[in-house]
Amino acid sequence: MPASILEEVDHLLGAVSTRWTSTRLSCPSCGSAHVAQVLGDNGGISYVCTACGHSWS
Repeated sequence: MPASILEEVDHLLGAVSTRWTSTRLSCPSCGSAHVAQVLGDNGGISYVCTACGHSWS
C-alpha cells in the first residue's frame, strides 16, 4: 500500500500512460496517429486516417 495519496496518483497515472501507448493506432500507409474508428456497412469496425484518408479494417 502506498505511503501517500501522491504515490497512489503517480502509480495510476503511470498505468494510464502505459495503456494509452499500447493501444494507440497508427496509419499503415503514412504512419500518422490521427486515426478515427468508424462503423462499417455490416456492423464491423473500420479505421480511417484523418491525415491521408487511407481506410482499413
